[in-house]
Amino acid sequence: MSSTVMNDDTLYLGVDGGGTKCRACLVSSSGEVLGTGLAGPANPLHGLTRTLASITEAAEQAAASAGLPQLVLKDVVAGVALAGINLPGMFVTMSEWQHPFAEMHLTTDLHAACLGAHRGGDGAVIVVGTGSCGFVSVKGQSATLGGHGFLLGDMGSGAWMGLEAIKAVLKAEDGLSLPTTLVDQVTDIYGVNGLQIVERMSKASSSEFARLAPSVLAAAAAGDDVARAIVAQGAGYIDDLAKKLLLMAPPRLSMLGGISAPLQKWLSDDVSSKVQPPLEQPEMGAVYFARERHGLSATKALA
Repeated sequence: MSSTVMNDDTLYLGVDGGGTKCRACLVSSSGEVLGTGLAGPANPLHGLTRTLASITEAAEQAAASAGLPQLVLKDVVAGVALAGINLPGMFVTMSEWQHPFAEMHLTTDLHAACLGAHRGGDGAVIVVGTGSCGFVSVKGQSATLGGHGFLLGDMGSGAWMGLEAIKAVLKAEDGLSLPTTLVDQVTDIYGVNGLQIVERMSKASSSEFARLAPSVLAAAAAGDDVARAIVAQGAGYIDDLAKKLLLMAPPRLSMLGGISAPLQKWLSDDVSSKVQPPLEQPEMGAVYFARERHGLSATKALA
């Protein structure tokens, strides 16, 4: 992080929580990263209790790795960026949490990802991990695309890819579609086949489906026609998402998330040529957000 954004003695905590994991970093007033933490899923839409536990665990790990006692959290200004709180009701629920921090400033994981990717400047991001979504911010104007959740959207994401692969495997096992190497991949990863797949996956979480995504991408790269069709469809959606974001003329576009790198190879040339590496990670973007909101609070207090 650029040290120019810090000009007081406050400790800042940046938290980035998603459907698979929650990352945290503790940053000094000079911009030095003091410690980091990693915990489990933190999407309140899929479990509020688990989300709060993951945030706390990641924060405590960050404090511990910095060599500071856990009690330091009561003096920390936290920027907490989460998947799922783009929904108004979930934002209110999270706002009511009796958190352990001096201050907690909530935003979406997309906003934090954009702030981190462009070091606090204007730009656009597409996050393709367990879920998928896009965000753009230019000259004070912003827009969010996608992020509708596993059941209603998230095309091109790891969970969507896994779900489409499971559907294809079930059709293949019934002899209703082309044979595919994904049949063996499902057996290897989940230890089931045939109707056992239905039993195993009918109530599975999005992160469980996302476990299959690397195998789908690998099978597509190896020439499996079924896998190629799934990846091409998902990439087509991400391509459309990028083109829509680029209409706002952001100075930079970055892709983040667990499957963003392999999926980028499937995008059109006019989109992939515009993708630049993120300058910083989302949890650092959450620190930028916390710093900005803390500064605004201090300004209002002095007014």
